[in-house]
Amino acid sequence: MKISAFGDEAAVDFEEQLQVLTGLDIRHIDVRAAWGVNCAEFSAEHIARVKALCAQYSVTAACMGSPIGKSPIAEPIATELERLKRIGETARQLGTRNIRLFSFYPRAGESGEDALPEALDRLGALTALAAALDLQLLLENEKDLVGDLPGRCLRLLQGIESPQLRFIWDPANFVQCGVAEQVDRWWQRLSPYIGYIHIKDALLPAAGEARSTVTVAGAGAGQVDALLAQLAAAGYSGILSLEPHLLQARHSSGFSGAEGMALAVGALRRLMAAAGIEEG
Repeated sequence: MKISAFGDEAAVDFEEQLQVLTGLDIRHIDVRAAWGVNCAEFSAEHIARVKALCAQYSVTAACMGSPIGKSPIAEPIATELERLKRIGETARQLGTRNIRLFSFYPRAGESGEDALPEALDRLGALTALAAALDLQLLLENEKDLVGDLPGRCLRLLQGIESPQLRFIWDPANFVQCGVAEQVDRWWQRLSPYIGYIHIKDALLPAAGEARSTVTVAGAGAGQVDALLAQLAAAGYSGILSLEPHLLQARHSSGFSGAEGMALAVGALRRLMAAAGIEEG
């Protein structure tokens, strides 16, 4: 399995991101932001600089950490379709087909269950465009969105049922929704849809707490060790992408700093070694 990481978790400056990752012997990067600019807003100059620096440091873009779908479901879908076209072109120039996306915020007073049919329609439109553009969409589970709990993630994936839409399993995000024993309970049903893995962990929220504490992999309730074991048994040879959020977790980004990234990498590698997983 290959390790990637969200570079902007380590530094704001893109070259510093690459320096931190290559210093940790990581040669893949999830591109979410560079120089404080989200990938959805990259100019031609941003793209050229990112591409040149990746070549200089021998780092491959694994995925675009886009904000598509982390938006109100009431907004026009045309906005997200145009954003997908733009980020898709950026991805093409950086040498990847992978685009991370989300499943929309329900309207005020509306539950995720209520919003499921509309989210399916919107994800269907995005998936059709991705197919036309030869892009791979990767749907991340996320708190407070339609696709927050495992059951609704499964229904979204089954409802679209397209190879252009695969699942990003994020253990910490499930924990933050109060999901216990996520691998034991949901691996069999969600595993056929997995296309990518995010590595971060969290403690289950304490009584009265709105949000749980994010931790390095293996120190929380995300069953990351069990997830890695199942991935290994299934022959998964894709990306394990570190998104540690150890210092800050913001709406469209997170931050761990260079030291936090080093802690997160070490924790993941120890779990991989314990599971007999070779890093490729």
